[in-house]
Amino acid sequence: MAGSLKAGSAGEDLADNHEINVTPFIDVMLVLLIIFMVAAPLSTVDVAVDLPTSNSQPQPRPSEPVFLTVKSDLTLALGNDPLAREALKSALDGKTNGDTEERIFLRADQAVSYGEVMVVMNLLREAGYLKIALVGLEPVAASAQPAANPVQ
Repeated sequence: MAGSLKAGSAGEDLADNHEINVTPFIDVMLVLLIIFMVAAPLSTVDVAVDLPTSNSQPQPRPSEPVFLTVKSDLTLALGNDPLAREALKSALDGKTNGDTEERIFLRADQAVSYGEVMVVMNLLREAGYLKIALVGLEPVAASAQPAANPVQ
């Protein structure tokens, strides 16, 4: 209990003070605010990924893009030429004149698993090529597709 020191007689008890002291509460709230302000940026994932936005215009393709293809039998092809995985770095260096900053367009057959595509992306990374673009087919407009035959 808190008391008040008012002038009074020596035999008189101190009067009760019924006011709530909010200073410790404010101190705790400020400490929590600082903790959350420091911890919030640490909880975000910061992975460097070259993500396109859905409403952006397509990027202009280079005059001679470098296509690396993973076929359904897991063999590689650089352009239209078959390529052994061991010769990937030397073939890419020859095609790009050693420019590891050039974007590599990676295509994969639909039957190729995600894990195999990641293996090829790791081979590209080990070769020093960090700019990789994944190539896919653009969806065909609904009006261009023939109407499905109804089941009778």
